[in-house]
Amino acid sequence: MNTKLREVLEQNREYYIEQLKNIIAIDTHDIGHGIGGGLEAEGQDYMIRLFESMGASEIIKDDMDEAVIQECFDKYYEGNLGHNQENRYNVYATFKGTKGGKSLLFNSHIDVMPADEVDEWTTPPFQPDIRDGKMYGRGTADMKAGLMASAMAVKLIQDAGMEIPGDVIITSVCDEEGGGNGSMQAVMRGLKADGVINCENSEGKALLAHMGWVFFKVEFEGKACHSGGKKNGVSAIDKAIKVIQALNEMEHSWLLEYKHPLLPPPNLNVGVIEGGTAGSTVPDYCSFSTCVHYIPNMMSHDQVVREFTECVERTAKGDAWMAEHMPKITIYQAGNGFEQDGDHEFVKALCNAYETSTGNKLITDGCMCGNDARLWKNIAESPTIIYGPGRLAQCHGIDEWVSIDEYLEVILVYAQLILDWGTN
Repeated sequence: MNTKLREVLEQNREYYIEQLKNIIAIDTHDIGHGIGGGLEAEGQDYMIRLFESMGASEIIKDDMDEAVIQECFDKYYEGNLGHNQENRYNVYATFKGTKGGKSLLFNSHIDVMPADEVDEWTTPPFQPDIRDGKMYGRGTADMKAGLMASAMAVKLIQDAGMEIPGDVIITSVCDEEGGGNGSMQAVMRGLKADGVINCENSEGKALLAHMGWVFFKVEFEGKACHSGGKKNGVSAIDKAIKVIQALNEMEHSWLLEYKHPLLPPPNLNVGVIEGGTAGSTVPDYCSFSTCVHYIPNMMSHDQVVREFTECVERTAKGDAWMAEHMPKITIYQAGNGFEQDGDHEFVKALCNAYETSTGNKLITDGCMCGNDARLWKNIAESPTIIYGPGRLAQCHGIDEWVSIDEYLEVILVYAQLILDWGTN
């Protein structure tokens, strides 16, 4: 155990906690999942001032650029186009290493989900409150605790009078809740490192894989009439149900075919159905929206799109009405999967840093939810691990919280990793 780091952590814990409170108190929520814009600017300015006070050797303010997101979309099937990017920018801070060791990049997003149900919160969502060892507030678990832990890890090393052996880069990105545009721009700008920690909450584990996903909307045409003369019309809802049943059968075949040691089987969820105007009217329109989660490396974006489309079209062509009125398929969001080799030296370095800091073994696992880790692994081609404070159950919910002890523990682990990785 690194007793020096732990002693300095305890001496400065109130300062490290106060910095988390300060960033939680700044409302940085996305508007309409980033499509309508975001309020990240004040939070990013706070991070710039913090990095300046810590003596960062370089701080870059990178205004969001739709052309960069378009390029990412064209090259990698990654990009959420048409978002309002006015007054939205990433911040990249570099702390130069003194020994030319391996570089380490911490990736976090500063945008948070809205907290519209203010009256349902025990305390106001942007007035951080500490109760029973937990800090409550919007963005505590998702993921300002991870962002601030990466900054405070550097501060801990500074406070301990130690040198940073290899370059440490901290990225505070925007527009993640809308699909990851901030990190897309960062990797398209050429940011990378010998190792990347995505600081999303990870349930106290090191997460080495997440599912890929594709969101589809399928629209159906029918023929309206009074329900009393139903035989004279065509129900678009009935046609949609027929296709959904076929897609469920396709999902079942996937369940039997694909197995992954860290991830659940691929799945297809119909989350929205819209159609009809009245119980007495045969509906002439129906649509459903679905998210397909698929396993990285075993399955691909192109494969999912092809098999989904073939299933819809095959079912439609077997129906006399739909064969003449083919359903319309639209993809409205997608993200690739992520997987990191568990035997990589970077994974071993994090596990060793965790054991040095806590005395316990770090469990490796996968996560069902996608995040920006995929971009650093797939596009920047950097070894990447998801590891940060918080629990998935707290994300996006009322009375969101993070454990104070876990936040401090992650600071300690990050600091140890900086020292270990930069000297290996």
